This record gives sequence, C-alpha cells and structure tokens, in this order.
Amino acid sequence: MKKFLFQLVVVVAFASCTVLPHEKKSSESLAHLKTDVAILASDAFEGRAIGTPGADKAAGYIRDRFLRIGLRPKGTLGFFQAFSFIPQGHGQVHQVGDSLKMGKSLVKEINGKNVVGYLDNGAANTIIIGAHYDHLGWGDENSLWTGERAIHNGADDNASGVSAMIELARKFKADKSASTNKYNYLFIAFSGEEKGLWGSNYFSKNPTVDLATVNCMMNMDMVGRLNAEHALSISGTGTSPEFENWLTKNNKTNFKLLFDKSGIGPSDHSSFYNMGVPVLHFFTGQHSDYHKPSDDFDKINYEGLNEVVNYMYAMCVEMNGHSKLEFTKTIDPKPMNSSFKVTLGVMPDYMFSGEGMRIDGVKENRPAAMAGLKQGDIVVRLGTNKITDMSSYMEALGKFNEGDTTEVEYIREGKSIVGPVIFK
Repeated sequence: MKKFLFQLVVVVAFASCTVLPHEKKSSESLAHLKTDVAILASDAFEGRAIGTPGADKAAGYIRDRFLRIGLRPKGTLGFFQAFSFIPQGHGQVHQVGDSLKMGKSLVKEINGKNVVGYLDNGAANTIIIGAHYDHLGWGDENSLWTGERAIHNGADDNASGVSAMIELARKFKADKSASTNKYNYLFIAFSGEEKGLWGSNYFSKNPTVDLATVNCMMNMDMVGRLNAEHALSISGTGTSPEFENWLTKNNKTNFKLLFDKSGIGPSDHSSFYNMGVPVLHFFTGQHSDYHKPSDDFDKINYEGLNEVVNYMYAMCVEMNGHSKLEFTKTIDPKPMNSSFKVTLGVMPDYMFSGEGMRIDGVKENRPAAMAGLKQGDIVVRLGTNKITDMSSYMEALGKFNEGDTTEVEYIREGKSIVGPVIFK
C-alpha cells in the first residue's frame, strides 16, 4: 500500500506540472496514462488474476473510467460481460480458491468478466479496440519468477495496453470533428487472456455487437516498453489489403515498424481473426521483467506509450475516410514445438529484425549462462544449424537432447565468438 500511495503522489505531481499551451494535449494524455497504469499496477489489485478480488477491483476501476469518459455500457450486465471456464488438462492444475486437483481432474469453474464500453456515433460499422487487464496475481504456472512469493503487478503486461485503450476512448469521445465519426467504437478490457484468451474467445462467440458490422479489431498487449530503437511490432497486417500501406503512411514519429502478416498470435486479436474480422496487434517487445514481480509502474516508457496511442488514433482517422475493410486470410505460423527436451535458458528479443536470434535476457545457471552468453548477444549457429530467425532457432533446439554438447556461435559487439554449450 505504501508503494501505491507513493505512485499516486508521483502521478498527482506529474499531472499538476505547468505546461506550455502547445504541449497541453500531450501533457494531459501522459498524465492520464501514468495515472491509469499506476492504479492498475498497484499492489491494491494484487496482480489482477482472473477470478480474484483484485481482478474484480480492476474491472470496477475500468468501468468507472468508461463512465467518466461518457461511454455507454455494452456488456450483458451493464459494462460487464460475465463468463466462466473450468480448466482442464494434464499435469498439475494450480489452486483456485480452496480447490486443488491433479492430472485430468477438474477444478471448480473460474469466473471472469470483460468490461465493455461503447461510443455510439450512429454509424453502420464499428471499430473494436481491446486490451486484456488480467495478469498473474501472486504468480501462477505462467510466472518466470523463482524467488519468494510476490505480487506480479503486470505494469507492461498489460496495464499499459488498458491505459492506452482508455486514453483512446477519451480522445475519441472528446473529438468533436468529423475525423473519426464514420465509425462507432467498442472498447473491451478482456479478462482471462493469461489463461488462454478466455475473455476474448467468449466475447467473439457471444458478441454484444454484430461482428459482420465490425471494420477491424485493434489489440494492445505490452505496449509500455518502447525501446531505444523505437521498434514497434504490428501483427495482422496481412488481414486486410490496405493495412501495411496505411501503417507506413501514418508513421509520423518514425517507429521502426516490424510487420507480421499473420492474424494468429498469442493475444486477444486471434479470437477475432478466427471469426473473420481484420485485426491489428500492437506490441513494443518482451523484456527481462516479463511475467515477474519486477514488471512495475516505474519502468514504463510513458512518452513511448503515448506515441503508440497517437499512432493508433491516426490509423482510425485514416480508416474514417474509407469504406468497410476487406478481410483476408493469412498463412498462419507453424505451431511452436512445446515438447523440447532442452533449452538454452534465454529470453529471445522478439523485436530484433536482423539475422539471428538476439538475447534479451539470460537465466542464471542455465546452458547459455554457463557458456558465457550475455544479453545483447546474437546467436547465429547451434552446432551445424544456422540461426537466421526465431523459427530456425526453435527448429535447431528441437534437434538436441539433454546431455548433448555442441558449439554455439554468436555475435557480440560486431565480433563472432564460438564456444561450447552443454544442454543439461
């Protein structure tokens, strides 16, 4: 709670700074973004795990923000759309409430809720803007934390995306011009994304608007860590013919754009692509705090987050001058092999667009660390397998067994280094 109060003091101080007139709009947006991230990623919400009181508090906060902005409720219970799932699967099913089962057994159902707000411009078609608000609570099976039990506040994952969605809602509501009013806007904060896109899957099959009238779905997941290279990954660019042209045309702040045509990926846009809706998914990259308690409020790049908001707003202005988008099916990526016998023990840099696999983080006492690899190294070969991208890296890993020794070649500060690595 002390941490939360400190954050709010910082936010109030930030929001009260005197700014020049031409900076006012940007300053207001930054203040709103910072406030929303600070509150959603505070200890008071205990990591926002689906089915917990913390998630309910977060849903209530988002609802209240929608109300203050002036959005209309578009759930099934006011702003809320309730849903439930009963997890199934092999291995251990983690505790939910006071229920704990093993193997293929079932735990009691987990109840979640999406938060759905609507800006009705009386238009024939609608743009959906979404972001998931759930995270890992005190740590679950998706946590990468190995220390003492701690709250996973998920500032980047995904308080950043939710705050950006709320700010877009505020901007659209405040815009009295004709630049965006040829569409209605549906804003959805999804729950259950971390468990397997539960909330978006449920909404896409039980929509509160006719999906045939939806122009596109724009999703934000982890958009708060824009890096020094200004890299912004956008997936789904092949799901409508005009997307890449418009995204390039409206890149006024010179993002280093990394396009992925596929409409399928590990976030909520996939649920809508599967229903025949054009999608765009925005992502500023993974980092060493991913799924750890250290993904916190003070590490967000708020100026970068605001740039993403402005970019998405510009895209909606662009679409406002055109007819309903054509949907295009894409070639879906091959599923990653989830049964690898070995791992290097690194976190890949998914924003790297060069040749090889750049390392964004190295886990202690794992093969890469024991071989001397460091953050920033670019792996270009494992044994006889050339590494050109993530796909070739994953394919190469699948060829090794525990106990194998091979060579790893990597680039560090422009120099090629070759050394042994032992998979153990």
